[in-house]
Amino acid sequence: MTLTATPPSYDRLPIIDLSAADRGPQARALLHAQLHSAAHDVGFFQLVGHGVTTAEADALIRATRAFFRLPEADRLALDNVNSPHFRGYAQDQLDIGAERPVRVPVPGEPAYWCLQGPNQWPAALPELRTAALAWIDRLSAVAGRLLHELLTAIGAPADFYDPVFGEHAHPHLKLVRHRYPGSGGVGHRAGAHKDQGFLTLLMQDHDVPPLERAFVVNLGQLLEVATDGYLIATDHRVVSPPGATERFSVPFFHNPRLDARIEPLPFPYASAAPGVTADPANPLFAEYGHNELKGKLRAHPLVAERHHAGLLTPA
Repeated sequence: MTLTATPPSYDRLPIIDLSAADRGPQARALLHAQLHSAAHDVGFFQLVGHGVTTAEADALIRATRAFFRLPEADRLALDNVNSPHFRGYAQDQLDIGAERPVRVPVPGEPAYWCLQGPNQWPAALPELRTAALAWIDRLSAVAGRLLHELLTAIGAPADFYDPVFGEHAHPHLKLVRHRYPGSGGVGHRAGAHKDQGFLTLLMQDHDVPPLERAFVVNLGQLLEVATDGYLIATDHRVVSPPGATERFSVPFFHNPRLDARIEPLPFPYASAAPGVTADPANPLFAEYGHNELKGKLRAHPLVAERHHAGLLTPA
């Protein structure tokens, strides 16, 4: 799988070394200059120096490959239509979130609380649960640190958004198999889109160009809106690399609490922000959970019809 953004092309993505934050004032100042440019001018970069070990990454990739090698009946047993929380298997991908008790919204509560609940796991592959939940914890910490450095890089308080995360954040992990022409399957495809949250950290089983255990990072719409367009959430899509038949990728979405209200970010470059172009067909709501639920209802109509018919807008 290759993510493309226009501009720039994938092979020109900036490389950000997060470990520079620990190498003294001069190295950290350079990190901030590079991070500022990448987030303001591009909206995409490759992240190294994040501290995630090869062993940690390999454990998840092995579990991902093993999941997609399971008999189809085992995978279909986790069909996301069984989950009112939109967790489970569909179209060559497995959606996983924080493992939490079911919360059924009571009258007067926002409907988005239906998104909280348990995941579906394959009984034949218990190591997948261990690896996936460990990955969510690990990347939540990496993304939180990266967000601190990014906010500092543009002159904002590093901890400004800490209250909207914490133990009740709503992270999202996907295990994705991409099958291309000649592989014998259709596989998962994604058209041009922007991610809804703060940051997305993507691990691929093959980097193009090769960069050992780098994450491809893109900014989400919440950061774009919070900075009035100063930081860029770039449209991106999945394309088929030449000669590819099957690839695996694991995107991690660093999302805030469902009930988070994302306040505008105070930072010294705000006067240079170009503004955000609103899409009347896809409005953004003040509370993050409304946006997350809206996206899920659109992306998974069978789940919506089975569990949330009352939330669907009549045609």
